[in-house]
Amino acid sequence: MALKTANFNMRMESQKKADAEQLFGALGMTLPQAVNMFISQSLLVGGMPFTSRLPHFNRETEAAMQESLDIASDKVKAKSYTSAAELFQELDQEMEDEEC
Repeated sequence: MALKTANFNMRMESQKKADAEQLFGALGMTLPQAVNMFISQSLLVGGMPFTSRLPHFNRETEAAMQESLDIASDKVKAKSYTSAAELFQELDQEMEDEEC
């Protein structure tokens, strides 16, 4: 006896969909097959088939993440360089200063 099927529609970013299709295609399955596998595994284990938890970062990482958000939102002006050579010259100078 054939199992009844039902349609399931969802929305996601088009680039995310394309990336997922490429990933699952490389694994030999379609995106709908991967979603079905996820749901089947969720039903089997009675919840999410992976651990879902809030990330915990150390203070230095959290500060760096906040700094990047501030730069991206123009709250903080980031230093810029006209060339990679200029950047490397400054990095070399900083390393020399630290050695002294």
